[in-house]
Amino acid sequence: MKTYALYLGCNIPARVQSYESASRAVLERLGVQLLDTREFACCGYPLRNVNRGAFLLSAARNMALAGRMGRDMLVLCSCCFGSLKGAQHQLRRDPEARREVERRLREEGLRYDGDIGIRHLLTVLYHDVGLEALKARISRPFEGLRIGAHYGCHALRPSRITQLDDPVAPGMFDALVEVTGARSIEWDTRMDCCGAPLLGVNDDLSLDLTRSKLKKAAEAGVELLCTACPFCQLQFDTVQRKWIAGNGSGTELVPSLVYPRLLAHSMGMEDERLNLDKSTAGIEAIESP
Repeated sequence: MKTYALYLGCNIPARVQSYESASRAVLERLGVQLLDTREFACCGYPLRNVNRGAFLLSAARNMALAGRMGRDMLVLCSCCFGSLKGAQHQLRRDPEARREVERRLREEGLRYDGDIGIRHLLTVLYHDVGLEALKARISRPFEGLRIGAHYGCHALRPSRITQLDDPVAPGMFDALVEVTGARSIEWDTRMDCCGAPLLGVNDDLSLDLTRSKLKKAAEAGVELLCTACPFCQLQFDTVQRKWIAGNGSGTELVPSLVYPRLLAHSMGMEDERLNLDKSTAGIEAIESP
């Protein structure tokens, strides 16, 4: 049985709990064991352009905790994944910063493990569990459903640091989508930003980016957007329903769903078992005949 230290970050427990619930249920069914600790904290991302030392310390502390557990980190949030990988990369290249981080961690009785594995959920499913093992678990395939796999930005770039997939022509997420029996659809703006990082900073530009992706996806015949990042999911789900639908912009709505929920349904797992609600528009899309 494969075992990982599960890192949830801040956003998933507070705003996208179904991402965690579905991931836990699916991974348990696949024979993956998850270890938890209440000591995990922020990945440091909000501080990386404000206080580099605080950013590196926050990220390194989480890696030190996983190292103490003796397990690689399994990260659900793409932003947290990119942040942790970025901090690890910087600490490998900056001995002075690493010494300062190690000094601060010793005050807590922790030891920084610069070699700890930081694994995104998609890489664990694709590489560690494997496509064939996933296919063997599919009992309710989504034949004919046209899905747009939205990779997001932080997990793919900078690719020399994250090492998730080809940053220009990725295929991992598409393959995982098609394991469920659905068809992965390409569209012109699929690699563009969803607009979430600009929300609250430049709302008009944020909405324009979201609207552009939705419009192009709809034109390509995408029936459901599938994400592997809580920020992207919130942007597509909440923003399009409350802003675009509310403003009557004329933009066609394309429901969205996080990948573990899609996988859970294709494995025959009901929302009641997952302790989920059906408020997300994407649930309606995959349950439609």
